[in-house]
Amino acid sequence: MLTLFTYNWQVRNEWFKWCRSVPSEELKRQRTGGMGNILRTLAHIIDVECSWIRAIQGKPDVGIDLDAYNTIEKVEELSGRYHSEILDYLNSHSIDGKEEMIQPSWMEGTYQKGRILRHLIAHEIHHIGQLSIWSREMGIEPVSASLLNRDL
Repeated sequence: MLTLFTYNWQVRNEWFKWCRSVPSEELKRQRTGGMGNILRTLAHIIDVECSWIRAIQGKPDVGIDLDAYNTIEKVEELSGRYHSEILDYLNSHSIDGKEEMIQPSWMEGTYQKGRILRHLIAHEIHHIGQLSIWSREMGIEPVSASLLNRDL
């Protein structure tokens, strides 16, 4: 499972690089789908990942304000701020106990830890697909989603 998280992080970092070559207005332009624009969608991916990992750890949610991340530099900083915490957790805890039930503070119901981790992987891939569509609508080549030629 760590391989797929690593894949997502590599692709995310490539999108950050891609964003630095696109005018800021395009990153903030209102679009159909996702969280409405490129920057909010990237911040949302990070927010969801962080929130669920913290829920698994029994830590409080950080409640990220997506509107505060209105530049690619701010979104990259957000990703970096929580990346080591998430990586440390994934490296130090086996995926054993995947049947353990987790109660997130922001919603009702409990969810299996293993299912949450798989959701996080799928969630990011889903939104990366949206970014790829928006990229093509702008006439710009999107980041490659191929897992085959990556050093994972």
